[in-house]
Amino acid sequence: MEKITKPRGTEDLLFEDTRKWHIMEEIIRTSARKYNFLEIRTPIFEHTDLFVKGVGDTTDVVTKEMYTFLDKKGRSLTLRPEGTTGAIRAYIEHKMYGYDNQPIKLYYMGPMFRYERPQKGRQRQFHQFGVETIGIKSAQVDAETILVGLDVCKGMGLKNLKVLINTLGDNESRLKYREALIEYLLQYKDELCNDCQVRLEKNPLRVLDCKIDSEKEFLVNAPKLIDYLNEESKVYFETVLKILDDLNVDYEIDNRLVRGLDYYTDTIYEVVSLNKESGAQATLFGGGRYDGLSASLGGPDVSGIGFGMGLERMLISAQVENPELFDERPLDVYLMPLSNEVSSYTLTILEQLREAGVVAEMEYFEKSTKAMFKYCERNKIKYAIIIGENELENNTLILKDLENNTQEELSEAWLEIVLERIKK
Repeated sequence: MEKITKPRGTEDLLFEDTRKWHIMEEIIRTSARKYNFLEIRTPIFEHTDLFVKGVGDTTDVVTKEMYTFLDKKGRSLTLRPEGTTGAIRAYIEHKMYGYDNQPIKLYYMGPMFRYERPQKGRQRQFHQFGVETIGIKSAQVDAETILVGLDVCKGMGLKNLKVLINTLGDNESRLKYREALIEYLLQYKDELCNDCQVRLEKNPLRVLDCKIDSEKEFLVNAPKLIDYLNEESKVYFETVLKILDDLNVDYEIDNRLVRGLDYYTDTIYEVVSLNKESGAQATLFGGGRYDGLSASLGGPDVSGIGFGMGLERMLISAQVENPELFDERPLDVYLMPLSNEVSSYTLTILEQLREAGVVAEMEYFEKSTKAMFKYCERNKIKYAIIIGENELENNTLILKDLENNTQEELSEAWLEIVLERIKK
C-alpha cells in the first residue's frame, strides 16, 4: 500500500521545531503586551467575498493563490490568505467601534494559506503574526506599528535590518497618480506581461510590483507617486518620517514600494533582513495604512494600520543570526532509580519536584548506572537524584552535583535543599 505523505507546501513541526516556535511566540507575545495590543482569534476560513472585496479582485492572492471551496450548502468559503480582512470583519461584526478604549489595538498569530510555489521561508500553509490599530489616523500610530515589529526583531536577536518606507497618498493623490501612470504605461502595453495588461486598467499600481516586469527599464523610469501627492499627504508622510528620525529608526524611502494588496493607503513599509544567509525571501514584516477598508466591508469609515510578519522567515533569520536563542534548556534534575523496585518511590519524588516548578525527568527503563550518567553528560544535566533500595527503606535520596562530582544524602528537608541548589 502506498504511504500517505503530507501535502506539498506544508510542514510537520516536530518537538524540536515546536520548542523553537514556543520561544519565538513568547517573544512576540511579550512585545505585543508592551505595546498594549490585545489578541484576537478569527476563523481559519471565511466567506470568499470578504477577501475578494477586501484584498482586491485583481491581486495575485485573489486571482491565483486562494484555497476556495464550496461547503455542503454550496456557499463559497476560503482558507484565510492573510489576517487583516478577518480582523476588520470581526471589528465591524462585534461593533468594536463603539468600545471606550479607542483606538482598538489587536494582534493575531496563526496559519494562513496561499497556493504558490513553496520556497525557503514560505509554504502553502504558513504562519503570520500581525497587528492592527483601528479607529485613528495618526503619524504616531504609523510609527508605533513599525516599532512593535522592530521590537520583535530585537527580541529575536536580529540586527542587520533595513526599514523601507513609502507613501501611497490619500485617495485624491492616488487618483491623480493613477491617471498619469496609466497614460505612461499605455505606451508600453504590448511589453507588459499578460497579468499586467489586465492590471493596467483595473489597478495600475500593481504593475510596479510585478515579479516579471518590475525591472524593465520603462518601469524603472515610470512616474513616481511622491511627485503627485497633495499637500496634506506630503505633510502627513513628512510627519511620519520626522517621528522615525526622532526615534533614531534608520529607514530608506523606496519610491517603488507599493505592497501587494489593494487596501493600502498613505504610509506603507517593509522591514527586510540584509543577512544573505537568511535566503532570498528577505522581508520579515510589512504593512501599512488601510483607510477605507472598513467602509468597503460595510463598516464605519475609520482609519486603520497594521502589518503581517512571516514567522517561518523570522525563525530562519533568527537561527542564522542568533542561534543561541534556541539552545535547549537542560533538565534541572534527572532521577535515577537503581532498580524497578524503587520506581514508584522515585515517581513520588519526581512529582513533588514538578509541583515545585522544577523541570525534571526520571529513567523509566532499567539501565546501568554508567548508562544513566552518560545520558546526563550528553544532555548537560547538572543534578541527578539517585534512589536505590537503601534510600527507599530509609525514605531518603542522594543528590549528586554532576558538575562538581559531589553528592549528599538528603532526608526530610530534601525538597528545599534541591530547590536551593538549582537556584544557585
